[in-house]
Amino acid sequence: MVDPTDRPRVCLIGAPTDVGASVRGASMGPEALRVAGLVQALSDHGLEVHDLGNLSGPPHPAPRAQAGLRHLDEVVAWNRQVYDAVDAALGRGEFPLLLGGDHCLAVGSISAIAWHCRRQGRHLRVLWLDAHTDVNTETSSPSGNLHGMPVACLLGDGPAPLVGWSGERIAVRPQDIDFIGIRSVDADEREAIRTLQLQVYDMRHIDEHGMRDTMLEALHDVDDNTHLHVSFDLDCLDPADAPGVGTGVRGGPTYREMQLCMEMIADTGRLASLDVMELNPALDVRNQTAVLAVDFIRSLFGASTLAR
Repeated sequence: MVDPTDRPRVCLIGAPTDVGASVRGASMGPEALRVAGLVQALSDHGLEVHDLGNLSGPPHPAPRAQAGLRHLDEVVAWNRQVYDAVDAALGRGEFPLLLGGDHCLAVGSISAIAWHCRRQGRHLRVLWLDAHTDVNTETSSPSGNLHGMPVACLLGDGPAPLVGWSGERIAVRPQDIDFIGIRSVDADEREAIRTLQLQVYDMRHIDEHGMRDTMLEALHDVDDNTHLHVSFDLDCLDPADAPGVGTGVRGGPTYREMQLCMEMIADTGRLASLDVMELNPALDVRNQTAVLAVDFIRSLFGASTLAR
């Protein structure tokens, strides 16, 4: 495990928007994470923190659709802000930590990371921690909500204005993204998963094999040339533990399973960027989901009971 003092400065990038979702409230997520003590937690762990504050973008508009998509223009505008901020952080040699906001923003963050990895000759690996796979498209989505489509966009099969931001149509190859904790998949998404041969570790897999073996399998080919990115949707957690999410699904990983997941990611020493998405304080109870999120973020940066 890499010593925290050897890691680059952590750049916090707040993206206070819920334009990609139908349930309002994720726009308050960045401040809830700060209130839960994120900056202090990282500083106490020996990390230097650069809090960039919150980005500014268009407000959540009145409900409308464009060719089956809700708020496409606003989603594009917010993702441009995210892309530019993540790109600048990477250019400064910092570790970008995106505070969402809804999960549509992963298009901007991961596209910027893919661009940097391509220029540096590094191998981008993405771990998508979520209850959902988010591989819907404008033709398959039952809702038109773009927070259900970021993976499709990154795989080159999303709405045209959200594809190709990394310099190539495909920002992440199907074999370079692993899904952890999945338990809610639409019918057309199942077909896309099969066609693309995506590696999905759903809750049945975790139940049958355990989190340790699941993560060993997911991380087996991470090496010194890997840029490991984690996109952490808080609805990956069970809503009994984390009620502050807009699309909670029962039956998620336990607290200890998720802690093990985070600690094993940290043990690789290859974590280089992070999204923390879909925190909805309007649905939370005494900010407990944000507090949990900070706890897991600390583990991702190497906090553990004993030195290992």
